[in-house]
Amino acid sequence: MNKDQKKRKTIIPVGPYHPLQEEPEFFELEVEGERVVKLNIKIGYNHRGIEKLSESKHFDQVTFLVERICGICSTSHPFAYVQAVEDLAGIEIPERAKYIRCIIGELERLHSHLLWLGLAGHFIGYNTLWMWAWKYRETVLDLCEQISGNRNHYAMMRIGGARRDILNKEIDELKKKTATLTSVLNMFKGAVMDDPVIAARTKGIGILTKEQAINYCVVGPTARASGIDIDVRRDSPHNSAYNLVEWNVPVLPDGDVFAKVVVRILEMLESVKIIIQCLDRLKDLKEGEIWNEVRDIPAGEGIGTYEAPRGEVFHYVRSDGGNTPFRHKVRAPSYMNILSNEVAVIGGDIADACITLAAVDPCYCCTDRIQAVENRPACPLRQSSSEASHSSGRKLKYNWEQLLKLSQEKTKRILSIKNQVSK
Repeated sequence: MNKDQKKRKTIIPVGPYHPLQEEPEFFELEVEGERVVKLNIKIGYNHRGIEKLSESKHFDQVTFLVERICGICSTSHPFAYVQAVEDLAGIEIPERAKYIRCIIGELERLHSHLLWLGLAGHFIGYNTLWMWAWKYRETVLDLCEQISGNRNHYAMMRIGGARRDILNKEIDELKKKTATLTSVLNMFKGAVMDDPVIAARTKGIGILTKEQAINYCVVGPTARASGIDIDVRRDSPHNSAYNLVEWNVPVLPDGDVFAKVVVRILEMLESVKIIIQCLDRLKDLKEGEIWNEVRDIPAGEGIGTYEAPRGEVFHYVRSDGGNTPFRHKVRAPSYMNILSNEVAVIGGDIADACITLAAVDPCYCCTDRIQAVENRPACPLRQSSSEASHSSGRKLKYNWEQLLKLSQEKTKRILSIKNQVSK
């Protein structure tokens, strides 16, 4: 083999369907030998138009719509959404509702992290960890079902408070079940910290330095594993009880896959502490006072943020005084975290690339943005010669520049309405 052949790059496609990725997405690995030298990321396979659908739903109906953005973040999105509307309307919620919100939010965090931990064990061939994690995840799902009636899509959030109460007579049993998770999580912590196979497959792999993490604006466990001390629950606890209980934010400096695993396990231990404290506080409060009645939403705009299992989820809501949002914008944490793979994967082996990609716990149904395509019969009279050559007749309806122009035009309309309202 001559020098030119040695320098030749090879493209390895991962996706859009791949057994290591739970959802469709496409990564192009450019490799030299076994080393990855470049990563091209292509997403956009899952967009469902949630933001546009929101504009046709009543403010209360949107709460259920955004639950369906992501199955594992099915309380994080409504948590952020109701906070956005409450910020818009200047609504405060009862103290009991604040504790209920935090309890269901932290149960979801346990559910999500245990699911990811099990899959991480499966990805590296440690199926014992997978079975353990998913076994004890059932305890968390049982708690969610006992509180809300559902193992997923809990429907606990409501503008002005919480939709369902947690009865005081059930608190002791809920505390007992939750407390059993502490010994389980400590077992996982010991298994991960001491296992030579996990160390060999994750330590020093997929490193994202603190500087790189800041440059890519990553959030959640991805950021905290790279030494960035941020957490929306602590930094912006609007209409929640996170500032009323004691807990810590785990932060590690290494930025590798191992650090991301450990941060999530430490976070789960903190989640158990938060849930037990919130249950204790509920006992001292009157049952039934879980929401303030909200009849009308005034014109204005508001933002809501919440620390989803993957990091900060952000909702922006604008109202023109009607019964539906005039504009609803959602930014999920994976939207920030996925692009950091552009640097985390580089320099690693092909065998480590998929582990690194999965280490940010990506969610593509949360992340994907729109690309509009027309489906119509091919018509040579209406198409250029290049377009007519495609027998399917599929044509891209809006390119990037056109989408940008549409967005800018809508922003101008919103500003015009805002100025009229202010006058």
